[in-house]
Amino acid sequence: MSQLSYNDLLDAGVHFGHLTRKWNPAMAPYIFMEKNGIHIIDLNKTVRMAEDAGKAARQLARSGRKILFVATKKQAKDIIRTEAERVNMPYVTERWLGGMLTNFATVRKSVKKMSNIEKMESDGTFENISKKERLMLNREREKLNKILSGVADLGRLPAALFIVDIKKEHIAVNEARKLNIPTIALVDTNSDPNQVDFPIPANDDAAKSIQFLARYISNAISEGLSERKVDKEAENAAKKDEKEAVAENAAE
Repeated sequence: MSQLSYNDLLDAGVHFGHLTRKWNPAMAPYIFMEKNGIHIIDLNKTVRMAEDAGKAARQLARSGRKILFVATKKQAKDIIRTEAERVNMPYVTERWLGGMLTNFATVRKSVKKMSNIEKMESDGTFENISKKERLMLNREREKLNKILSGVADLGRLPAALFIVDIKKEHIAVNEARKLNIPTIALVDTNSDPNQVDFPIPANDDAAKSIQFLARYISNAISEGLSERKVDKEAENAAKKDEKEAVAENAAE
């Protein structure tokens, strides 16, 4: 895995926390100093903890499991969607539906409903219903697609969540904790790092900071996926050799 550079972190503004009066005391171990009324994050801790988070993400991807990317704030959503799609991972960037994890079966039903409407449109059913019904179904599909398109292929609960801004996404954090699903998250100085399993102390407001660390995590996932491919190829080669050996023994 690539090593994080302090200069890159500084360039991305990862070290800028919130105003000191907005701090969460639980972040004290990750704060380096106060400057002009703003807390400065200790980048030594950021590097170490981001590397731990990256290793966890890589291992999960190598094992073939899914990591759900979550960020609904304006400056993060497009970045997170792009990074999730780059490594073929599910994402939520519009609105976190209460029960997205804890009531997963209901969410799957909504996804099925969305795909049924799409099927009706392509198989000619739409031609046999009234204009009003078509309009209503199209509206419903658009609404469902906006919220659920990123999880349409998520057939079972994710193995972990990668979250930007745990304060804003507190419902997602709570649901993951309830189900013992590990969480990786950018945690700013106004949040409680004890709420997540792999906190990365970082500025979760600046697009550049979010982009840099989201790319780091997606790169780790990409490495895990490449390793999985190599593992599969080695496994298939071993099976082939075994079959050939059995065939040779049978021939003798």
